[in-house]
Amino acid sequence: MSLKLLKPRINWDEIQTVMLDMDGTLLDKHFDDYFWEEHVPEIYAKENNINFWDAYDELMAKYKSQEGTLKWTDINFWSKELRLDLVEMKSRINHLIQVHPYVIDFLMFCKRNCKKIYLVTNAHSKTLAIKMAHTEIDAHFDKIVCSEEIGIAKEEPEFWPRLEKKLNFDKNKSLLVDDNEQVLNTADTYGIKHLIFVAKSSSKKPVVYSKKYPSIIFFKELM
Repeated sequence: MSLKLLKPRINWDEIQTVMLDMDGTLLDKHFDDYFWEEHVPEIYAKENNINFWDAYDELMAKYKSQEGTLKWTDINFWSKELRLDLVEMKSRINHLIQVHPYVIDFLMFCKRNCKKIYLVTNAHSKTLAIKMAHTEIDAHFDKIVCSEEIGIAKEEPEFWPRLEKKLNFDKNKSLLVDDNEQVLNTADTYGIKHLIFVAKSSSKKPVVYSKKYPSIIFFKELM
């Protein structure tokens, strides 16, 4: 485990807008890791009459080729590419979708303090629908924005001015929480003032602190 270098110090009087990532930030990334790295390779191997590890290696290469793009999280693209009904497959194991500890408390804290709360995710709208139906956390947000609405992924610098135009937030009075440092980097370059890294995106993986951004394990650290 790396050393904890930066602790969050949020002056809530300076914050008007709270923007939150979904997978790994609000929701336990174990579901996604299990789905893409175990469940899909298992089904893909059976469908293509190959062994699991050959399927795994082939799929990891395919995933990597699209990382950081809209296609990376586009369930329609991957369903066509892999010739699998991924929406049905995700729905079948939706019991594995879990909200991280203290997330609901944090969302209620933000609401009590009259902050605008936006879910900003690269997840495809069909994936979003499955997860919101299971967790029912969508009622806590003023608005939910998928990257497909913006036309590019959060990792792209142009994403943030497009999002600002859509939501009309003040980047000097906005907080972004994400488990992806590349996303935080582009948001930082754009000028979003308050940035927090989630150091434990999956309940099944160790804590990894950011060396660049203040990090949290649980959202109770921000309240």
